[in-house]
Amino acid sequence: MTETTTAPAVSGAATATDVDVRIEDDATPLVRLIGRTLRDSARAGHALQALRKPAATVAIRSHETPQAATIAFAGGVIEVSSGVLVEPDATIVVDLNARFAPADAPSGDAELAADALLALSPPVPDWQTAAEHFWTAARSVPGIPDVLIAVTEGPEGLEQVVLGDGTTHYLIAGAPETLAGVFSGADDLLAVLSTGALGIQGTLSQLSVMVGASRKVRYDV
Repeated sequence: MTETTTAPAVSGAATATDVDVRIEDDATPLVRLIGRTLRDSARAGHALQALRKPAATVAIRSHETPQAATIAFAGGVIEVSSGVLVEPDATIVVDLNARFAPADAPSGDAELAADALLALSPPVPDWQTAAEHFWTAARSVPGIPDVLIAVTEGPEGLEQVVLGDGTTHYLIAGAPETLAGVFSGADDLLAVLSTGALGIQGTLSQLSVMVGASRKVRYDV
């Protein structure tokens, strides 16, 4: 059984409504991450030629863990499955905390590998739009604070977005591109926190909930 999502039309984008991304019902985090990323590309009208490639298989491997997945392209139908069970046409070893950046030179079909990497690099929305998307998805997470405050330093000074209403608050501060990456799911919240690129204000229990919300968005669960 697979979970199928056809990328919906988005106003103002040359969206690929004919791109069908399928993942397994019991998909691993890596499979879900790849599936969500490819859907983001389709929704944005990004790398459409790559997304519609004829029959070809690409293996994606983590550079630091045993995680692996296979992307099977078939003219607009894309199936993502766990592991590498067939000999792929190309293999790419990537850094999963760096938006699929290659950790080594890809092997196999170089053009196919380049197209796959392009399809796995959708544009990240602006930080305000990403924050709103994050909040829409995160509000269903048990224990989520009533209000999310995102703060950044803009050209005219401090800028902020306040989402929600209530007594409990959680604040996240960082550069616009950092906030956009975390809120869109392109970057892992804990990984970014470990670099010191984000400032947070809230309790430890709230942080745990926010990490769960981040993974919900990142892995589209």
